[in-house]
This record gives sequence, structure tokens and C-alpha cells, in this order.
Amino acid sequence: MEIIKTIDHMQQASDGIRMEGESLALVPTMGYLHEGHLTLMRAAKDHCDRLVVSLFVNPTQFGPNEDFEAYPRDTQGDLKKAEDVRADIVFMPSAKEMYPQGAQTSVVVKDLPQHLCGLSRSGHFDGVTTVVAKLFHIVKPHAAVFGQKDYQQLAVISRMVMDLDMDIRIIGVPTVREADGLAMSSRNSYLNPEERMSALSLKKSLDLAQRLFHEGEKNAQMVKDFVRSYILEHPHTKIDYISLCDPVTLEDANTLADGTLMALAVRVGKTRLIDNGRLKK
Repeated sequence: MEIIKTIDHMQQASDGIRMEGESLALVPTMGYLHEGHLTLMRAAKDHCDRLVVSLFVNPTQFGPNEDFEAYPRDTQGDLKKAEDVRADIVFMPSAKEMYPQGAQTSVVVKDLPQHLCGLSRSGHFDGVTTVVAKLFHIVKPHAAVFGQKDYQQLAVISRMVMDLDMDIRIIGVPTVREADGLAMSSRNSYLNPEERMSALSLKKSLDLAQRLFHEGEKNAQMVKDFVRSYILEHPHTKIDYISLCDPVTLEDANTLADGTLMALAVRVGKTRLIDNGRLKK
């Protein structure tokens, strides 16, 4: 496994792989890798000949009161895990390498970020789309793999790729969960044991919504009210949003239908967690 830290070196390596006629997949990460990330990497290897994993905690997607400095990091552990899944290259640029002094350009998707997490994280998705666009130009992948746990991120990046005619296949992988149902996240490490128990209310509330829908409930507000009450029964929970929406536009749905997306963001203690699921008949 090769470790690359500069843009020029990464571009040269990608050019070499392409000249050899091999396909290249990218899994962008902010490090502190867990089984969810490793599942994305294994999926990427199923689709392409060579795998690049990026490890970069992107400062531009963190707001002024968010956890950039405290975001968990474990570089040596990450490299070992990437090697274990047989990544070919780990791209580890510095912030100075990715955002040189005087940089003025950003990539903005207009409408999709105006929903869900974008409502309380102003500028977050501008940071996401800008860094992912840069990674796409640097790594030059044929395919890029993202988790469906970050559903809005996947939707925004897919829209960017479509709108800018990027010749990259975007692959979404279903949410990977702990044995107790909690969606895997680097931020789970912030939870103490009592908060961890309350965090399970996210997945259980998705199951509650699915059960109500299966039993014939079509009123979105009714389902939201049930879910809100259920989550707030658990200690240390504060709801950021509960959304039942169109899975493509992310616009609110008043009447539930097969495929409606339910997305949640809940603070458990000081930790902000997200989860989502599609309602099925």
C-alpha cells in the first residue's frame, strides 16, 4: 500500500493506473475508520481494479461551533485498517496542500442543501462539494463510493456529478450498523454508556415509523409526532429535525408513500447523530 501526501504525486499515480488500463475507485473519508468505512472500501474493490482511500478531515465543512479540532483522529490505526482491506493507495493531504493560500473557488449545489442537515449547518455542504470535487480532480476515479447513512451528502454529490458532467459513477452503500442497531459513525466514540442507550432511539424511531406506515398511516405529521414523542422519552436527547420527505428532492412530504425518506438528526448529550430509512409497503 502506497501513502501519498501531495496532489502532484497523487495525480501522477492515477494517470499511471489509467494508462495501464485499470479502473480506479475512490472512497473519501475523514479518517477514524470503522467497519462502515471498511464496507465501503470492500464494495469499491468489487467495482474497480484499484482502490484509493483519502484520509482528510476537511475544515471547510465544519461550522464555527462544530467539532473540527475535537474530531477523532487515529492515523496509524487508519493506515492499518486500509492496508487490511488491501487499499492500493492512501491519499493523506494536509489542509495547506488542499487549500493553498489565496484559494477563492468553491462548488455550490443550490437547492438540495436547503433541507435536512443544511438547515442547521450553514455552509456545510459547500465545504463537502468543494472538497469532493477537488478529490475527484486529484484522484481521477472511475467510481466513488459513499454511505447511505449520510443520505443528503450522497444526494448532493450525485447532483453535483450530474450537473457538472463528471465522468464518475457514484455508488451508494446501505448503512452499516452496530449489533444493537446504532448506525456506525466516528462520532459514536463521544457517547458515554447512558447516552449510547439513548442513541438507539434513532434506529428504533425509524422502525416505529415503518410500522405505522405498514399499518396504513399516511399522515406525515402524525408519524412525526409519534417519533418525536418517542425520542424525547429518552434522556439526553434534543431533536434537530425529523423529516419525512421526497427521496430525490428532499422536499417535505405531507402524505406518505412507498419510498418516502425518513431522516433524523438528534443531539444525544453533546453528540449530533443522524440516521435515515426509506418507508416500504
